[in-house]
Amino acid sequence: MLYHLLYPLHTSLSGLNVFRYITFRSIGGAVTAFLIVLFLGKIFIRTMRHFQIGQVVRDDGPETHLAKQGVPTMGGLLILTAITLGTLLWARLDNSLVWLGLFVTLFYGCIGSIDDLRKIRKNNSKGLSARWKLVLQIFGASVVGIVISLHTGFDGHLSLPFLKNIRPDLGWFYVVFAIVVIVGASNAVNLTDGLDGLAAGPTVVTAAVYLMFSYLAGNVVLADYLQIPYVAGSGELAIFCGTIFGACLGFLWFNAFPAQMFMGDVGSLAIGGALGSTAIIIKQEFLLAIVGGIFVMEALSVIMQVGYFKMTHGKRIFLMAPFHHHFEKKGWHEAKVVVRFWIVSIILGLVAIATLKLR
Repeated sequence: MLYHLLYPLHTSLSGLNVFRYITFRSIGGAVTAFLIVLFLGKIFIRTMRHFQIGQVVRDDGPETHLAKQGVPTMGGLLILTAITLGTLLWARLDNSLVWLGLFVTLFYGCIGSIDDLRKIRKNNSKGLSARWKLVLQIFGASVVGIVISLHTGFDGHLSLPFLKNIRPDLGWFYVVFAIVVIVGASNAVNLTDGLDGLAAGPTVVTAAVYLMFSYLAGNVVLADYLQIPYVAGSGELAIFCGTIFGACLGFLWFNAFPAQMFMGDVGSLAIGGALGSTAIIIKQEFLLAIVGGIFVMEALSVIMQVGYFKMTHGKRIFLMAPFHHHFEKKGWHEAKVVVRFWIVSIILGLVAIATLKLR
């Protein structure tokens, strides 16, 4: 919005020329989203407490988590507000890819909000059924896959980190692949959101990395030089990623141990959907498995645990899944688990950036 309002005036006021630069608007979007969450955080917490919208703790979870019962939840609504307003203010609104990213984020946020409200109403950890949740997630992801496949210059080839000459062509099957990536990312972030600050920290790192890659993918010269896929118009997604970065950084102010509020499924499902759709749009799908390695690890731990439990009739690989609970059961303090996972996430982010030159 600011671009459309102020940039046309740059011929009269030369200082407004900065609005043409994606880098400037990405920073503006990040700071805006951060301040929105920071300033509205306490009001949101008081409001949730007033309406008794609090966390419902799993009966089979670690005993230390019982103290979290009733802590204000659905903080994801605050994150989504910051992302939406920040993007609408700083991104070019004539860019269809920006609207696509916002659509997935808000649609998955709606799925998460239904899930959260059902948990609160029933006062147990079972919300929206897994079947309906998956159906809705697939629908939202399929919209992205179909729109991308119809986008000018659509390329069904995959981009593999570290390998510049190997690009398998999926053709129209890429739509199915996009659905798997987006739904998988959404559920992976959702599974990670089990400790104070655990999901928000790696999200900040992942959003920062994808901000960089979105900018590069939208610049034909830089994309060609770095030998990454060029996607026309994808540079504007850097602003979108910037708002995710800023919103989650602001959320950490209130979500750091001991948490004053939780993001709930409305936040985790939406964030995962946003990151997954961005990875698909800018053709950096497998990069998400690197920079989002924490999310992947958490999801795999659940899959492995459930599969092994069924095959061995009751035996377990981990003391508890998702993976972060395993370390809690081993005696690690919650804050130590979170900070060490953040450290791993930062290292993975650096590795992801290094793929730009290691090809």
